[in-house]
Amino acid sequence: MGVTEAPHLYRRNGYYYLVTAEGGTGYGHAMTVARSRELTGPYEVDPTNPVLTSNPEATDQLQKAGHGSLVETAEGEWYCAHLCARPVVAGRCILGRETALQRCVWTEDDWLRIDGGPYPSHRVAGPDLHWQAPLAEPDHDTFEGPGLHRYWQSLRRPFDDTWLSLSERPGCLRLKGGESMQSTHRQSLLARRLTHLEVEVETRLSFQPEHFQQMAGLILYYDTQDYVYLRVTREETLGRCLGIVVSRHGVYDEPLTADVPLMAGDVRLMARLERESLRFFHAPGDAQGNPGRHADAIDWQPIGEPLDISHLCDDDPDYIRFTGTFVGLCAQDLSGAGLAADFHEFDYRPGKSR
Repeated sequence: MGVTEAPHLYRRNGYYYLVTAEGGTGYGHAMTVARSRELTGPYEVDPTNPVLTSNPEATDQLQKAGHGSLVETAEGEWYCAHLCARPVVAGRCILGRETALQRCVWTEDDWLRIDGGPYPSHRVAGPDLHWQAPLAEPDHDTFEGPGLHRYWQSLRRPFDDTWLSLSERPGCLRLKGGESMQSTHRQSLLARRLTHLEVEVETRLSFQPEHFQQMAGLILYYDTQDYVYLRVTREETLGRCLGIVVSRHGVYDEPLTADVPLMAGDVRLMARLERESLRFFHAPGDAQGNPGRHADAIDWQPIGEPLDISHLCDDDPDYIRFTGTFVGLCAQDLSGAGLAADFHEFDYRPGKSR
């Protein structure tokens, strides 16, 4: 076998089973099995390998399936947890690596099989176990607690008061402007993993930039080369204004013909994602909807045209990457003054596609 990942070892019915990954991290990803009566071998390769892989002809199904781990329940049922991905368009997966579960069966001659065949299924019968829902943190964050929810992540910086605070303005997340989005050092970026193909994300921002080097807003981020950013800044003739920044493969672009002037006060920012299509919206900060769940009552104004964000994916660049896209909040101050941006809330509203 051409092993590409460390194998997992299992014991059943007098056999040692080695379960390993092959085919790299892309669309040829697979799970293969070998067995032996002795721990030290020799091992017999399963004649039907790969036991699990994806069907490249069915792009609407789970792709990149492989690197599985097995578990046996107390009732003797077997399942395989494995890596996979869901392309939004052919060959592009904005959610990165995901985890799926497949039901397993054993043949009469003691070989492992994925129930239904080697290709992963979208829906699988669950085990005969008592179900206890996991504790979930709310998708609507008002930043009123003493600490951050566990889903928040930063970029190469620990959570500390040199750039982030929940106490300097109670009820707000304060981000002190950091370095540019291309920086690999001190960025002020707080984000959570994008886990849905259809979602709305909303925030309310208090921010008074003094010049064009200061900006803050709502971002969909893959890495320093690829992101889409709805940001507030200041322009000499427009004053405080709202615009869009896109970096595609490291090439900077501002797709609007002109930024949008903003009224005084807070501003609401919203991103609506439908698979690879992203649309930004804005509204005055005093606009009132139903906080936390429904923004329908707010008179949202679109800004710019829908954007294709399929470049925010594992598959687009020449180099390997597989973290998936993040969505979050950020602030920059290229003057070094560290001007603060205050975010009053962050709402993540999954759509119909899970």
